[in-house]
Amino acid sequence: MSEETTDTDESIRWQSDLKFIAKLVAVTYVGFAVLGIVTGVSTNEVAGFLATVTFYAAVFALLALALNLHWGYTGMFNIGVVGFMAIGVYTFAVLTAAPDASPAGLGLPMIVGVIGGTIAAALAGAIIALPALRVRADYFAIITLGFSEIVRLSITSGTLRQIEVGDTVYGTGGGSGIRYPPVDGVVTWLFELIGLDPNQNVLYETVGVIGVSNSVVDRFVYALILIVFILLFYALLHRIARSPFGRVLKAIREDEVAARSLGKRTQITKIKVFMVGSALMGLGGILWLGSRSLVQPDGLMPVITFYIFVALIIGGSGSNTGSVVGAFVFAAFLWEGPRFIRTIARANLNYRSPGTIYDAFVELVALDPMPLVGYLIGSLDELRWILLGTVLIVLMIKRPEGLMGHRKEIAAATDLSRPKRGETDE
Repeated sequence: MSEETTDTDESIRWQSDLKFIAKLVAVTYVGFAVLGIVTGVSTNEVAGFLATVTFYAAVFALLALALNLHWGYTGMFNIGVVGFMAIGVYTFAVLTAAPDASPAGLGLPMIVGVIGGTIAAALAGAIIALPALRVRADYFAIITLGFSEIVRLSITSGTLRQIEVGDTVYGTGGGSGIRYPPVDGVVTWLFELIGLDPNQNVLYETVGVIGVSNSVVDRFVYALILIVFILLFYALLHRIARSPFGRVLKAIREDEVAARSLGKRTQITKIKVFMVGSALMGLGGILWLGSRSLVQPDGLMPVITFYIFVALIIGGSGSNTGSVVGAFVFAAFLWEGPRFIRTIARANLNYRSPGTIYDAFVELVALDPMPLVGYLIGSLDELRWILLGTVLIVLMIKRPEGLMGHRKEIAAATDLSRPKRGETDE
């Protein structure tokens, strides 16, 4: 197969992927918008829901792509994603916080903070990789999990909460976190950076006509910025996959012993890719939590790593497109979807929520189903976990490779797998 033919096939796959993602997003947005409008939900609430879905889909996609580089490409089971996020975002906050804040920062420009946080996460990845890669499989996962907990507990510890250097008090701020500029919001800062007055912005005035608030517009604008970073992440991983370095990564995933027997320096390669993936996770943490102008440890709980793994499993490990699709499906239908159902219920039903499910069933026996409905609606955040578990079980049984798992990056330059029964070579 010639290189020209390969490039043509790759272009066709890119176009196909973009069309699939565009159709999925369009159908989902239109479906939720129509459902909300028909059921009496206000335009601002519908727009706010779509903005939230876009934001979470984008941040989960960024982190799923970074995790795909470790797990999908190289087979490294990293369950300490949130630890690298924390290092990135806290380094960013310390570098950009005002010198007279409490705790104080260095007052550097935001771009310096972004670069510094990304580098700090990469260096942390190198430090962890050196001893961790001496072990394999489950032991490596345990080390990365322990690392993430060490980072989280260190952030909240009294030792690092306040660090006095002369007359200035630095530190992590403990549970209170670190506040950094711009206090009014990242989007407002971006508008001012390009010379737009946030109070007299044409964009705000245009969408305000249909009842959409400025805060919703800000979330949409920030989500669009995240989408640009998704494209950059995707292009980087695609470039890595097609490079000789990427082929070594996939060879390690398939059989590290065989790759080493062919003279490949697998340990050095794994350290390099772990640093790159950790840097992307640190940058993802900055883009996620850095949008709030306040970094707190409550936003860096271990369960976030689980969310990212779920998104990658849904889309299909080993597939960059699957990482993006899985993140969107997870954010739209499993993360924010139940909350939108509660919004619809509150707009259309007159119900009360009893204190316990026992009280709800007592009312049901008395032929009054509304208390049970109210209890279920009030418990949707908890029922989300049941839905999530059910989806994972069904997915593991019906489609264990994920929605886009058939697009897994193979180790060879050409697909050497045998065709399935009934398929013929073209």
